Amino acid sequence: MRKFENQVQLIKYEVLREVSRLALEGRLDESLDTIPSIIDPGPEPRTRCCIHKERAITVERVRLALGGNKNNDNIVEVLETACDACPINRFVVTEACRGCLAHRCYDACPVDAIHFVEHRAYINPNKCIECGKCKESCPYNAISDVMRPCKRACPTSALSINEDKKAVIDNEKCIQCGACVYQCPFGAVMDKSSIVEIIELLKKAKYDKNTKVYAIIAPAISSQFTYAKIGQVVNGIKMLGFHNVVEAALGADIIAKHEAIEFAQNIENQKIMTSSCCPAFVSFIKKIYPMLESKISHSVSPMIAVSRLIKSTDENSKVVFIGPCIAKKMEIKEEDLSGSVDYVMTFEELTAVLDAAEIKIEYCDEAVLDNASFFGRIFARTGGLSEAVRHVIETDNIDIAYKPISCDGIKECDKALKLARVNRLDANFIEGMVCTGGCIGGAASLHHGPKDRNEVDKYGKLAIEKGVNDSLRVFDIDKLALERETK
Repeated sequence: MRKFENQVQLIKYEVLREVSRLALEGRLDESLDTIPSIIDPGPEPRTRCCIHKERAITVERVRLALGGNKNNDNIVEVLETACDACPINRFVVTEACRGCLAHRCYDACPVDAIHFVEHRAYINPNKCIECGKCKESCPYNAISDVMRPCKRACPTSALSINEDKKAVIDNEKCIQCGACVYQCPFGAVMDKSSIVEIIELLKKAKYDKNTKVYAIIAPAISSQFTYAKIGQVVNGIKMLGFHNVVEAALGADIIAKHEAIEFAQNIENQKIMTSSCCPAFVSFIKKIYPMLESKISHSVSPMIAVSRLIKSTDENSKVVFIGPCIAKKMEIKEEDLSGSVDYVMTFEELTAVLDAAEIKIEYCDEAVLDNASFFGRIFARTGGLSEAVRHVIETDNIDIAYKPISCDGIKECDKALKLARVNRLDANFIEGMVCTGGCIGGAASLHHGPKDRNEVDKYGKLAIEKGVNDSLRVFDIDKLALERETK
């Protein structure tokens, strides 16, 4: 039985489900205005001050489900109406203040924002610039730091607070990792969706034999629908109208092979190479560590690789990638990758569409899914990519010193890149995964937890093809464009 992690995820799902249901029934235009009343029937609100505000927020969620602001290139947007419940003042003097004589907080403040009433310190929020120097100087730790969860989660400081105390995203800094989407306790940050376009494409494919829609499923799917077998999930996806379901893990096999060869050819000159599978990690390097951009592998991601394989064999194909990653929605729009994948659907969105179509996967028959090897499937969790590249190097007898480091989450990525920048990293290959746990920890996953890693390993062991070469033996991957264009 499916369980949602919290009410934020549940409400997001409900909106996506209702939008999907109306799109499937062909009643979206005429019945769109009914969704707020369905989600928030009233008369009492679930969490907000009144039912009217809840419905106003739902209207914004519907807008994002329909694709959001077309003039904003970012995949992630702030729902302004929802963004108002976080503490306005970041630094606050607590009851622990002893009214000491030293007044170090006062002396540390560069903008004279601290004053005293009966010997106790107070911070003037109109003057405070949130530098934190008062907190650092207080000998009693009497000043609390209540940073907004979205700001705390953002690894590139792309979030700021405007004059109306609303969160604002700086698109130039944003890497679309989705951390703010996942961490906001009020669901005030949300990713745009393409579910309506995908549903319309699937409906077209039912009567147009020249349109074949393929689903590429990320291996992280093995950790999501644990109440059903993977074959049942595959059959459920096909019942939506997909012509076929292909594993992104097959693309992982392709890229593991390609990246191992690239590593062997270039490492002597480069000294270090980073992975290129995680689009948020690649963006993080380009925006925060541009001096290391030349170290990024030129290999496309597994999603792009397997999609290009599909399109090379079926000229009528349309491809939808299904996974846990919000950054993938931005990746398919990149200039040198545009057209490789037509749409991206998250696991949250897939769940909503399946339920809108009244498909209960736990009661479906099992479909066959065997496109990839064990090593391609374990790409879904931290360390899997490094293991796969090592497997290729050893299997193909590539004579090269391979010393990888697997970075689990953005903090470990940042630490490794800092060391690499000053040539102090004790490794020559960086596997970077921005989400903790790897892809299984993606912002649009249905749930996150340590047990998810075990599910991926069990899924990997189900693979008939145990090695990368076994998986790829029937494909002519030499004709595929597997390298990104370099400027």
